[in-house]
Amino acid sequence: MSGPKDIKASKLKTKRAQGAGKATPQKGGNTDKAAPEKSETKLDITCSPGIVRWLIRNKCSLAFTSYKTGKLFLIGVMKTGALSFHQRNFDRAMGLWTDPASQRLYLGTLHQFWRFENILLPGNIADDTFDKCYVPRQSFVTGNVLAHDIALDAGGRIIFVNTAYSCLAVTDPVHSFRPLWKPHFISELAVEDRCHLNGLAMEDGHPRYVTAVSRTDAAAGWREHRSDGGLIMDVTTDTILTEGLSMPHSPRLYRNDLYVLDAGRGHLCQIDRKTGAVDRIAFCPGFLRGLAFHNNNAIVGLSLPRDNSFAGLDLDAALTSRDAEPWCGLQIINLQSRETVEWLRIQGEVDELYDVAVLPNVQCPMALDFVEQGIQRAISFERDFAEMTYPPTADADVALATG
Repeated sequence: MSGPKDIKASKLKTKRAQGAGKATPQKGGNTDKAAPEKSETKLDITCSPGIVRWLIRNKCSLAFTSYKTGKLFLIGVMKTGALSFHQRNFDRAMGLWTDPASQRLYLGTLHQFWRFENILLPGNIADDTFDKCYVPRQSFVTGNVLAHDIALDAGGRIIFVNTAYSCLAVTDPVHSFRPLWKPHFISELAVEDRCHLNGLAMEDGHPRYVTAVSRTDAAAGWREHRSDGGLIMDVTTDTILTEGLSMPHSPRLYRNDLYVLDAGRGHLCQIDRKTGAVDRIAFCPGFLRGLAFHNNNAIVGLSLPRDNSFAGLDLDAALTSRDAEPWCGLQIINLQSRETVEWLRIQGEVDELYDVAVLPNVQCPMALDFVEQGIQRAISFERDFAEMTYPPTADADVALATG
């Protein structure tokens, strides 16, 4: 299927740049809007009528990032049944990683990674609306290394795609990063973004596949190979599994199958892990970045072209042949039917997304940033003092509140 179903859409507007985009149904129409405030971000959000039912039925919320505008977005469902569109500011918000077991969320930004913790206990509700409140608790500073995809390995380390230095890396207690692996065709680590290494797929807590725009070994050499130089590499063997892709992004393993976004052509693809054969599952009308899975559905991020052009990419001709316009947002694709079952479109200041994540068993999430004073008042501490000793033992995990 070439895009969203031709069905009547619902609309909502974000309430404000630093808060929840609560939608209030209006009588006599099918449009949901929130009252504007002075700090309102100029966004129009259009969504398929069934997206709220989809979130409720699948018992999840969604998170995604917009790096040009520096936003972390959280989408959930309020108690009223309206869609919640919550946003926070983080410079060049990019890679996302979620850990359902610990309820942690990791976010890559301009020069650091953030670890978020949910501070709400089961059954607690914030602002009479939110069942999860993600607070930034720890930062790992790397400097601007053009970090793209991030993940957590089996040992709890942050692994990330260090695009500037064309390698995989981990955080380090002393240095900006510690190199972990580089493609065999990269002769040295240099801050030159030689092949535009960008995507990472994990398997059993270890890096397995990466994507790159080309196999070039010269500064910014990938820019001359955007149309068909893209590849997927197996990190464990340092071999190329698939070539001929166009600006591939977001490789992911789901139920032992490998998927990737052939971004320059607008296709969600499944890759044969033995032969490297490419199976095109669905076309989406945009430049694709960000891929997550839930209950046999793929959630795909779409972006508008830069400079109003997909020059040099097959995506341009594909849109023309379908008489379609590119757009920014999310599409939810059923892997069995290969059809877009739900969607959310963003128009306004946000026109490029980077990553997408699923928050299972979360109904309506929110997060805190450093722009407003809310984080100064969000004080939580461990209340179980039964086993507390002082000085704390080496394995003690005690957080104290002051003030």
